[in-house]
Formats: sequence, C-alpha cells, structure tokens
Amino acid sequence: MSEKASGIGAKVSDAAIGEIDEIGIGMLGYAFMGKAHSNAFRKIAYMTWPPPLKPRLVAIAGRDEAAVAGAAQRYGYERWTTDWRDIVSDPSIGLFDNGGPNSLHAEPTIAAAEAGKHVLCEKPLGRDADESYDIWQRVAATGVKHLCAFNYRFVPAVRLAREMIDAGDLGEIRHFRGRYLQDWGDDPSLDTWRFDATAAGSGALGDLGAHVIDLARFLVGEISTVSALVQTFLPGRSVDDAVEAAVAFENGAVGTIEATRFALGRRNAFQWEINGSKGSLAFDMENLNELHVFRADGDRARGFKKVLVSEADHPFWEFWWPPGHIIGWGETFVHEIHHLLGAIKNGTDVAPYGATFEDGYRAAEVCDAIVRSGANGQRETVTYR
Repeated sequence: MSEKASGIGAKVSDAAIGEIDEIGIGMLGYAFMGKAHSNAFRKIAYMTWPPPLKPRLVAIAGRDEAAVAGAAQRYGYERWTTDWRDIVSDPSIGLFDNGGPNSLHAEPTIAAAEAGKHVLCEKPLGRDADESYDIWQRVAATGVKHLCAFNYRFVPAVRLAREMIDAGDLGEIRHFRGRYLQDWGDDPSLDTWRFDATAAGSGALGDLGAHVIDLARFLVGEISTVSALVQTFLPGRSVDDAVEAAVAFENGAVGTIEATRFALGRRNAFQWEINGSKGSLAFDMENLNELHVFRADGDRARGFKKVLVSEADHPFWEFWWPPGHIIGWGETFVHEIHHLLGAIKNGTDVAPYGATFEDGYRAAEVCDAIVRSGANGQRETVTYR
C-alpha cells in the first residue's frame, strides 16, 4: 500500500523529536461517539506527545446537514459531508472511524477496509452474530488494522487488573460478577434509534451488556454457556430493556451478567468483581480511578484495599498528571485510539489488549445465546465460528 493510498502523508516536524507522520481521519457520526472520538483525536495530537501518528481531522459525515456542518466546525474537521461514501473514496484518509448507528456499522466499515483504510468501529460490531461475523471476515481479508471500540479495556484500573490476573495474583479464577446499570430508558416518549430493533438490533443487551461480556472475556476468558432472562418493560418497545444471565466460562469459572437501562438512580454504573483462590478485585466505573484489591494472604480483617490507579508506573499514566491527579471517562478513548495508531504505525497486533473485530464478533455470539436462552428458557451453548 502506497503512503498516499494509506492516507498517511505529510510529515510534522519538531526539532526535538524529528518528524511525525500524519494520518487522515474520516469520521462517520457526529453525536455521542463522534464527539468522544473526535475529542480523543485532538488530545492524542498533543497529550501523548510524540504520538505514533498525528491525527489530521479531514472529514466527518452525518445525515443531518446542519448538524454535521456544526460538528465539523466544533471538532475541527476540514470538511463535512452527508454521504459516508465521500469519506471512503478520499485517498487522504487513512483511518475510517465509524461512530454511527448500529445499522450503519456493516456497509461503511467494510467499504472503507476494502478501499485500504484502517477501521475503528463502535460496539456492538453488528446487530447480531451473523452480521458481526460477516464484518469481521470481510475486513480481516483486506489486511487492514481493525479495532472494535470496547473502550473499557483502556481504563487504567481495568488494565492493571488484567496485569494482576496474568501474573497469577488472583490464582484460580472462580467467579465473575458484572453489571452495567443506567436509568434513562424508563421514558416511553423517547425517540431514538436505540429503541428501534431494525437500527439497533437489541436494547440494553447490545448497548450495555456487550461491554460486560467483553470485559468478562478480557479478564476471565471465553464464555461457554449462558442461561438468561430477557425483559421488555414498556409496551410497544421492540428491543429489550433488561437482561440477566448466569454464565459458565471455558476455564471452569462461573459468573453473572446484568444490563439494564431501568435502574433508577444509576446513571452510568458499570461494576464488576472477580474472585480467585488467592484474592479478589472489584471495580465501579463511577469511581473510575480506583481498583479494590483483596489478597487472601494478607490481613483478612482489613478487607479490600482501595488502590488509586494514578501512579507513574500504572497503565497509561505516562500521558497524564502527577500521582493522585485523576483522569476521566473521555481519556479511555485517548488510550484506545493511541493503541490503534501504534499498531498502524508499527505493524503490530491490535490484540490482545485491543478488541479486534473477532472480539466484536465473539461478544455478539454471547449476546445471541442470551437472546435464545431468554426465548426458550433453556441453557444455551455458545458456539464460535
């Protein structure tokens, strides 16, 4: 792939560090995720100095002409368009970032990859496992780098937990409990694509449950069976409002997964706990900089120890502030996109720390098994293609 075709072009010079290649960014979607990702691209250009590649915000696409034009001005894109195909055909763009509705994940992402662009796609990768599998297979066949935006892998406390588990600090993993609770869905007047099964595929399951599933896979391992309840509370709504699932892992651990947009008072509570033979870890995203650690060989009477994950040697902290000066939710996208740009620049793998499209597909298989179990009342085996 030529430098021009890859969208990696003009060099940015700095006397102290030499030249940094730019990469042209094309964004689909200007709302929630478009804003979060655009903010991260801007920060990467100066907070992670020197970045692997310096993002150049070339173009942003959206269906509402006035809204996307305003977003381009706010976020700093050079131009805007109402047709994502304009981005796919632009040779100055090297990375296509898909933050659009779930129904627009497949076609634009595949087209961008087949045009030689690296691709980042919001989760869930597809509306079901079949669509997710097709996206993964067709994009992987092009050889471009691909990342499914499970950004919670890039919370410093989550990465520290992964490092502790990999080091054997928890011993044999026995239990996982994960729940993602929000409260904004209990309003029948809401008009959003997230409540449209054609556009979203599912409700709380794909929106929130997919995050829990990915974290379970990232920290514990593959899920082998599920037994689930899937509930819709509001009459006439075509997607689920809540899911509850008991799961078994291939390594013998057992766990629970819960997701709802009806937990009144819970604004964005992604909470999980892992218990092993040597200790336990617990996390609550509403206290994003903290990891709670219990070690069985310590003083049991003292219980869990709160670790403020903000030390200079903690994951990702080389980008930020002195110890104790905490960071926020938006910085997870900085870490995630920085990781992808490093893989593009250096030719390294996105996995295992970044979620590839295969990870997005595997999460979708678990979601589909939960749907099947909720419908038939039976335990379902998760089968991966």
